[in-house]
Amino acid sequence: MKYGIVAFPSKKLQDLANGYRKRYDPHYALITPHMTVKGVFEADDKEIEQVAEAIKKVARSHKPFELNVSKVSTFAPITNTIFFKVTPNEDILSLHKDLNEDFFGEKPEYSFVPHITIAQKLNSGEHDDIIGQIKMFGVDHTETIDRIHLLYQLEDGSWTVYETFRLGEES
Repeated sequence: MKYGIVAFPSKKLQDLANGYRKRYDPHYALITPHMTVKGVFEADDKEIEQVAEAIKKVARSHKPFELNVSKVSTFAPITNTIFFKVTPNEDILSLHKDLNEDFFGEKPEYSFVPHITIAQKLNSGEHDDIIGQIKMFGVDHTETIDRIHLLYQLEDGSWTVYETFRLGEES
């Protein structure tokens, strides 16, 4: 089964992201707006229990972190993905490192750019048409994230929470 680890932002930021995602993200119905902390990895029923226990230990050792989104950016020309850029900070980078280096699954293929996707799988014309508009509206949001979530993928391609872990707390 496929799993991943994410941080969900507040409803306010999710609503803002979904305003764009409804139109520009084919994954809109499959997953709530999120910041990926560990990308997709495979595990069986027995392995996922070990993974969950390891995530619990990592979560306890990290305090809640500030999620600051202050601009719209894109991965173009590599992919035509548009996103809210999360300002990297030591807490986010450290959490990502602990969940990706010498942890279950493979090391990430790309360097970590914390973000919340708002548009993807666009053709170049669509991307070029909307990136300027979205950047013009911009985004400015700060909140504290105090938990991370282990998700799994259902047969229909949608993602749902397997377990939630509070940062910095015994659970």
